[in-house]
Amino acid sequence: MLWEDKAILLSILLVYSSPQTLAAGEKLDDVQCAEINNTRWHEYRQNMGKLEVQYLLLTRKNPDCAQRFDQDYVGNTTSYFNTSRPTKVIVHGYRALGRKPSWVTDLAQALLRAQDANVVVVDWIYGASFAYNLVVQNYKEVALQISVLINQLQKHGCKLESFHFIGISLGAHVAGFVGTLFEGRIGRITGLDPAGPMFKDADVFDRLDPTDALFVEAIHTDSDYFGISIPVGHVDFFLNGGMDQAGCVRSRFASMFLLFPVYGYVICDHMRALHVYMSALNGTCPLMGIPCSSYEDFLQGSCLDCGVFKGRCPVIGLKENSGIATSPIPEKQKVFLLTTSSSPFCAHHILLRLEVSPLDKRAEVEVTLLTGNEETEHRFRLQTDVTVYQKVLAHPAALCEISSIRLKNTGARLYRQGDIHIKSVCVSELPQPRHEEPLCVNHIDIRRGVPWSHDFVQVCGTL
Repeated sequence: MLWEDKAILLSILLVYSSPQTLAAGEKLDDVQCAEINNTRWHEYRQNMGKLEVQYLLLTRKNPDCAQRFDQDYVGNTTSYFNTSRPTKVIVHGYRALGRKPSWVTDLAQALLRAQDANVVVVDWIYGASFAYNLVVQNYKEVALQISVLINQLQKHGCKLESFHFIGISLGAHVAGFVGTLFEGRIGRITGLDPAGPMFKDADVFDRLDPTDALFVEAIHTDSDYFGISIPVGHVDFFLNGGMDQAGCVRSRFASMFLLFPVYGYVICDHMRALHVYMSALNGTCPLMGIPCSSYEDFLQGSCLDCGVFKGRCPVIGLKENSGIATSPIPEKQKVFLLTTSSSPFCAHHILLRLEVSPLDKRAEVEVTLLTGNEETEHRFRLQTDVTVYQKVLAHPAALCEISSIRLKNTGARLYRQGDIHIKSVCVSELPQPRHEEPLCVNHIDIRRGVPWSHDFVQVCGTL
């Protein structure tokens, strides 16, 4: 095995080592709350070779105290499960030995705040611990066991289209195989940064793909490391290109010290999909994606609208088909969006367009957009053979809230252009609404080192 392969395997063994909380609170009412299994070493040895899949039920009647739920409890009059409500099924992924998924309760409660539903947590900790390559061998068996429970629920009146699976990392492929077993009749699957190692080159039968449910979506945040880099759903949201997430720590010495990529890179990027999804469920602000062939084209402003979806851009959350109105739903549509470094992660996509007169020498222009006390800055490196430049930026406020724009010729070296004539600088918001005109300033001369600014007088809704 190559050193890089060993490093990846070891990283996977360590990846989820953050402080833990229970899947359900430790409080006791009349009955003790059900808990996710633990896998300390002595327990793992006792259960070696056993999957020991169990299910925990959370509803609005017991959001803090999970109820044990399996085939014997289906139809039980003491169960909080309601067949008339939709059912959310949470499937965790790989777990390091001795670690429980700390986010289960948070995700379940976010789902319950957004919708009155049954939330079923699939606990396959025993099968999901130890070496990653061995864990991957278990995921289809887990899916088979889940399918038995789904069959039982169907007998009690649940419809397949009422099931929404939310799979995290390897759990996304577990959900996908459940969908395969039911021939794609499951209502919806959401893959949160679906696992990439051992799945990128796998057959569609063996990984999540659009045929696994009536609607499949995926959120990609770590596609260069633990997540998968290819589209696997009807709609695939690539946040910040699907790789390096805003606010996640990186180090040039990461390859020398293994713990740096584990804590500062892998956990932050890989788990960002989960945190963004939970934030979207809270409904603070829309997280909207724009279809484009590549992240580079998106950043260069080559993709301005959502025409492929009849003008309705897909959004992360619980909207039916992510808000897409087209029928049939296109498959493997890449959509891109920029996010901020912290919750609620929403940003406005601002297209900055700069047109300059031909230059004799290279130059550099710094453009700053200001809204109140917040600002967004970008530097254009100007070439002698290019006159038009575009860039999509993440700005904290909408176009109508931008109060001013500031330009500065930052070329300080002698070989840089002295004076620059800017034919126009325009600011618009994506996706471009038909009724909203871009903010433009024309014919500006800026000297080296001398800042120039312009104030916009506008009020949102009265442009």
